[in-house]
Amino acid sequence: MATLFAGTSGFAYPSWKPDFYPPKCAAKDFLKHYATRLNAVEINYTFRQLPKATTLENWINATPEGFTFVCKAHQRITHILRLRESEFTDVFFKAIDPLRAARRLGPVLFQLPPNLKADLPTLTAFVEKLPRDIRCAFEFRNKSWLIDEVYRLFEKHGIGLCLAESDKFEVPEVVTTGFVYVRLRKEDYSPQERAEVADRVRGMLADGRDVYVFLKHEDTPAGAVYAEELLKAAG
Repeated sequence: MATLFAGTSGFAYPSWKPDFYPPKCAAKDFLKHYATRLNAVEINYTFRQLPKATTLENWINATPEGFTFVCKAHQRITHILRLRESEFTDVFFKAIDPLRAARRLGPVLFQLPPNLKADLPTLTAFVEKLPRDIRCAFEFRNKSWLIDEVYRLFEKHGIGLCLAESDKFEVPEVVTTGFVYVRLRKEDYSPQERAEVADRVRGMLADGRDVYVFLKHEDTPAGAVYAEELLKAAG
């Protein structure tokens, strides 16, 4: 049965009090409370540094079984090496392996920089060496990547095209594998727009695909509240 995983990018925001976190909720208890209302979180932390095993253990212990952590790939892979072959990719996957071993790891998101233009040979070589037992998705922020050759490559290797939308850039709704990764990054979503998102998600779930939806956090809890609303609306 297909599952909807919905949440935000990050969780450690005191500004979410009191509309999401209780007024007296200590920072160390944010994740525990978050996990009572949402069932997934996108981790930006792993973009900047490799997590310690104790950190991952604390995250696992603070959340119930079935709660999912979606990790953003380290910037060294996407922004410095720019997908060129390196042993560091294996180092990154080894660092997040405790989440996989605990069955808490969702997709890994490779978010490419806007100034990185399409390079099919490099992407192909990189994708072919990704672990087959971990879901992976790519977020492109340069439109040169949004071509059939990339979509076919992803279909062949079971890679997800991240359906990201912002006020400046939108990826077409092309589903390339058995799960869907959606990032909703606009400044605000009207009730009508949120209802349309829920309809889209219900359609994806009906097709038998797990769906991962993450909203932006910013300085208010609106994204977290919308994610909770989406979980209820999508059933």
